[in-house]
Amino acid sequence: MDHALRSANADQSAPHGPSNALTIAFAIACGAMVANLYYAQPMIGLIAPDIGMSTAAAGLIVTLTQLGYGAGLLLIVPMADLFENRKLVLVTLAGTIAGLIAIALSTGEESFLIASFITGFFAVGAQVLVPFAAHLAPEQTRGRMIGNVMGGLLAGIMLARPLASITAAHFGWRAIFWLSAVVMAALGLLLARALPRRKPQPGAHYGQILLSMLRLLATTPVLRRRAAYQALMFAAFNLFWTAVPLMLMRDFGYSQKGVALFALAGAGGALAAPFAGRLADRGLTRIATGVAILVVILSFLAAGWAGAAGLVVVLALCAITLDAAVQTNQVLGQRLVYALPGEVRGRINAIYMTIMFLLGSCGSAVAAAVFQHGGWRLTVLIGVGTGLMLLALFVTELTSRHHG
Repeated sequence: MDHALRSANADQSAPHGPSNALTIAFAIACGAMVANLYYAQPMIGLIAPDIGMSTAAAGLIVTLTQLGYGAGLLLIVPMADLFENRKLVLVTLAGTIAGLIAIALSTGEESFLIASFITGFFAVGAQVLVPFAAHLAPEQTRGRMIGNVMGGLLAGIMLARPLASITAAHFGWRAIFWLSAVVMAALGLLLARALPRRKPQPGAHYGQILLSMLRLLATTPVLRRRAAYQALMFAAFNLFWTAVPLMLMRDFGYSQKGVALFALAGAGGALAAPFAGRLADRGLTRIATGVAILVVILSFLAAGWAGAAGLVVVLALCAITLDAAVQTNQVLGQRLVYALPGEVRGRINAIYMTIMFLLGSCGSAVAAAVFQHGGWRLTVLIGVGTGLMLLALFVTELTSRHHG
């Protein structure tokens, strides 16, 4: 792999884009970095008592990491349009390592939460890598490149929870953070050699970069539309994956390991990302978007029936189709917004991901309360309702002159 990486490094503007080895490196790095956001989620019950946190406050264990990520999206990702990208990625990796080590060493509530924020803040290096990869790919294969890299990123999201659960069961909750710190260090050494240098055009200052994001949002209809699509999709995704472990444990008697194995099924949906990129390259974005929206609605309907009927295998298939639809729409949207001028691609990605993350996180924020008050049935009804809202928004595209 090393020879192929170096050859890609030598000619970042090759007509066929980066080598397969460099593409794999991008995908692995994105998946490993974003996984840091999700390791703590299935271990809240283990972490909270160990650091002296009350049950009522245990939700902060995940929330602080997500708040850090949101801050990083706004403050770090736009720097990709200002600073040399390879160096920026390596700085975020170093910050992530520091945060992970601090989590593993933390002995109290305050130190853990501060370290969690730092880890989330620097984990946005993954969102520097995605547009970086898009920049290296020629226009005709950009969708494929984005799809391959996003496949790795989304696999990291889905594999993080079961990996953390299994590791904690054998070695304690701190082990996964030590392990991830080692992985981040190894990735830093690999990417330091593999990544080509990309220095954006000089001109704007950091403050101007941040202010220009508002103008980009106001003047770019395709960005607003695709961000809205993915925000609703991500809300549905979070609603499902926050509520389904509660349902499996309450209604089916699943243990922590059982939930981890179920989560592995959902990781299969990441396989859709590379295919979505190919569809986008063939000009089938609008059709594929419509199909993805319908699949979300049908997946929730089928999941409601499977939960009531006690059919866990069918429920797992619904998880796969839901994840595939969400990931397909993500790649389709990024393929469109990354077609915008390359000198603003970092800011475009920051806007897109911030809208998706902040609005989409509403799904996980309400899921536990919804399940507690209305069970799986109400959860499914809200998921279907979210899909119908998305469908109604998509219908307006058919009469819009802005393709998205």
